[in-house]
Amino acid sequence: MIRYDALDALPVRSAVPALADALEGDGTAVLVAPPGTGKTTLVPLVLSGLAGDGPARRVVVAEPRRIAARAAARRMAWLLGEKPGHSVGFTVRGERVVGRHTRVEVVTTGVLLQRLQRDQELAGVDVVVIDECHERHLDADTVAAFLWDVRQALRPELRLVAASATTDAEGWARLLGGAPVVEAAGVAHPVEVVWAPPARPVRPPHGMRVDPALLAHVASVVRLALAERDGDVLCFLPGVGEIARVAGLLGDLGAVDVLQVHGRAPAAVQDAVLTAGQRRRVVLATSVAESSLTVPGVRVVVDAGLAREPRVDHARGLSGLTTVRASRAAGRQRAGRAGREAPGTVYRCWTEA
Repeated sequence: MIRYDALDALPVRSAVPALADALEGDGTAVLVAPPGTGKTTLVPLVLSGLAGDGPARRVVVAEPRRIAARAAARRMAWLLGEKPGHSVGFTVRGERVVGRHTRVEVVTTGVLLQRLQRDQELAGVDVVVIDECHERHLDADTVAAFLWDVRQALRPELRLVAASATTDAEGWARLLGGAPVVEAAGVAHPVEVVWAPPARPVRPPHGMRVDPALLAHVASVVRLALAERDGDVLCFLPGVGEIARVAGLLGDLGAVDVLQVHGRAPAAVQDAVLTAGQRRRVVLATSVAESSLTVPGVRVVVDAGLAREPRVDHARGLSGLTTVRASRAAGRQRAGRAGREAPGTVYRCWTEA
């Protein structure tokens, strides 16, 4: 049974009529909606006709990460009162849950890129949604270029939507031939900023290496946040190794559960993070929790200030992941997770600039 109460409560619903009009007129649109407004879940359901009274269409949603693709498909299926694989399915590397009657398929951008290379027309697909397009990476940019060429040369009826969590949408609007920008208002609560730099200088990140002193400091800030504030704590770290190290430093927190969220996390852990727990939680996560996932119950964010991004080593001519300082935009996104459901607090593990 469709959960209409949950669908109606999503803030992005107010922008759906304008988005539908833009697609009917131009065939392309850029949707700007803050994290947690429902752009990832409600919009594909409406465009496919599974929610509302629109015509039946097949929609492909491209997500930047596997964990986000699985989570989005599970959430949409839950809203429809189904399990993934019926009306809503997903395809990621090494896993495909799609049925004969699937009308919304969530894929990673890498999977969609491979599909475009095999079948440039995307036969049978009516709408493509590129989600989290503000997270610029090579696969998403290449997919967008491919889709625009397909629409121009082969399938002018193919509808394209670029969904972003930030207001920097002009570039995508130009890329999609002057597509109209549709904005949805979010519900944001005030977030108090607490500057919590280490007492002693730490070495800057180099390659994949992070100073162990910084990780020890992050663990101490998490303990401080648990003592000073209420609610669950979401801690941002650059990668799997740092998450495991901080989890080890935290040890046994008694009545507090410690969960580790990253691309390799088991599906059971991902499901546990995306549902409210009975006990207080500390969620140690990579940047996947910036905008791709909404973790319920979070009132406090601890931000280590680091991210892991692909970089090209020009000396070797190879690309690889490098630990860098998180951008200001990423810092704002991370802080906003503390104010999704109620007023919150962000502890930033560096000195105020």
